[in-house]
Amino acid sequence: MANSAQAAKRARQAEKNRQHNVAMRSEMRTAVKKVLAAIDSGDQAKANELFRAAQSKLDGMARKGIIHKNKAARSKSRINARIKAMA
Repeated sequence: MANSAQAAKRARQAEKNRQHNVAMRSEMRTAVKKVLAAIDSGDQAKANELFRAAQSKLDGMARKGIIHKNKAARSKSRINARIKAMA
């Protein structure tokens, strides 16, 4: 329980930011899942197209500090390797 107006405001801000981060993380995970689904279906052209969108999401999340930059790099690397293995 906040004991001051300042603490109450910070609690409101923290909750608002948490919900925003959860939504952004969900969008990122959905983008990655779409790429993986395209890879599993064998559609390389669609996988490449979706990978570009997912790559942008991952980079944005890393830039904003929602995920670590190494996690973004690792995810992009693994997805790209799976796309290249399709050829």
